[in-house]
Amino acid sequence: MFKILEARKLVEKIYYMEIEAPRVAASCEPGQFLIIRTDEKGERVPLTIADFDREKGSVTVVFQVLGVATMKMALLKTGDAFADVTGPLGEPSDFVKEDIEEVKKRSYVFVAGGLGTAPVYPQVKWMAEHGIKVDVIIGTKSHDTLIYEEEMKAIAGEDHVYITTDDGSYIRKGMGTDVLRDLVENEGKKYDICVAIGPMIMMKFVCKLTKELGIPTIVSMNPIMVDGTGMCGACRLLVDGKVKFACVDGPEFDGFKVDFEQAMRRMSLYKTEEGRAILKYEEGDTHSGGCELDEKK
Repeated sequence: MFKILEARKLVEKIYYMEIEAPRVAASCEPGQFLIIRTDEKGERVPLTIADFDREKGSVTVVFQVLGVATMKMALLKTGDAFADVTGPLGEPSDFVKEDIEEVKKRSYVFVAGGLGTAPVYPQVKWMAEHGIKVDVIIGTKSHDTLIYEEEMKAIAGEDHVYITTDDGSYIRKGMGTDVLRDLVENEGKKYDICVAIGPMIMMKFVCKLTKELGIPTIVSMNPIMVDGTGMCGACRLLVDGKVKFACVDGPEFDGFKVDFEQAMRRMSLYKTEEGRAILKYEEGDTHSGGCELDEKK
């Protein structure tokens, strides 16, 4: 059992949970994810790591209530426990594996959309811990759905965090792409790398803009993961024309090489039994992930 050290509601339908998991905390890095089950018969839920504390032996996740599994998770309180917390899974963010001196030479901008603000946080925190200043753009529907504003400002600095809301209810009205274009074209900002994490449609349009601006972009395909092991085939996507699976090959990829149209179509079809049958027929042997493919070799 994995004890919940702190559980709280951030905004409507979005919850924060810090979990006691020393072995996971000891080896996890920004960009990776966990698989969590509320009980022994519970559904496996893949969640990107939102923070970790090696000394305390804890990891943090932030999730949105979307179905039965997350509804059950939201009912848990501080002091309760999860049956399983498995991880870290997936590949860490590229910069974690690179020479730190090379990373320091680059200028980074992070574009976070909605719930994607939570997995952006450990990446920005890693940068701050290594003395690297970055800019962070947080886009959300309204002031009521904004998360991690103060936490992000505490590590990145108030002057480096830019907030925008779709309805204009806080700071400014517009999308994260509007802010990024303004920073580059009107404020003279120059970026070597953009990291975009959020809804699929948001990441698609960030990549469309950054391609125009000539800024290489990394995206996280965590939103399309289901079982997190490469067996179900839900997170199958095309990257540079090649079949990849977000849970075993990612979750982060070169945004310019991701076929967003194909990924969004799959995500929509996967929601129904008939849709899954269509995908299985269309994709043949490449429909399921690495485990099943290995068995057929």
